[in-house]
Amino acid sequence: MRADAQRSVDALVDAAREVFLEAGVDAPVRQIAGRAGVGLATFYRHFPERSDLVSAVFRHEVDACADEAAVLAATQEPFEALARWLHRFTGFVGTKRGLSAALHSGNPAFEPLPAYFQQRFEPALRQLLEAAAAAGEVRADVAPLDLLYAISRICTGGVDRTADERMVALLVDGLRYGARRDH
Repeated sequence: MRADAQRSVDALVDAAREVFLEAGVDAPVRQIAGRAGVGLATFYRHFPERSDLVSAVFRHEVDACADEAAVLAATQEPFEALARWLHRFTGFVGTKRGLSAALHSGNPAFEPLPAYFQQRFEPALRQLLEAAAAAGEVRADVAPLDLLYAISRICTGGVDRTADERMVALLVDGLRYGARRDH
């Protein structure tokens, strides 16, 4: 893809992310294109279907969240990196409530996304869990997917992000139960 075309795609994905947060995934295309500073023809050239744009936004957000695990692992102590990333993931899930409805709409364009979710998040979380377990800070028997699903379920139960954060904090504290403390 040419550099100018890639800039247009990036601008559209960023604008769509912002507009989706404000107005939901059914926001008018004109609003997204306007915020991105591109015309409707450019919008439709890159995203002929709304589902293409929703998928691109979702993948972009998944990648940003998953990539943060490595940054935290390199800059924080193991438990702190794990806790911060789990709260980052909580924020991701909490802000994707509108996208979640679209993803579960039965549209075949969204079928590959759950596998993408798992492919990106499971190894990121596994790295953090293993480091924290090796340091004796959390129990070693926690499956990354179980933890991801638990947080996802906490965050889909309501609309109170503060309550979601408190419940995830309890869950994170519970990871310490049974940890080896001989380090």
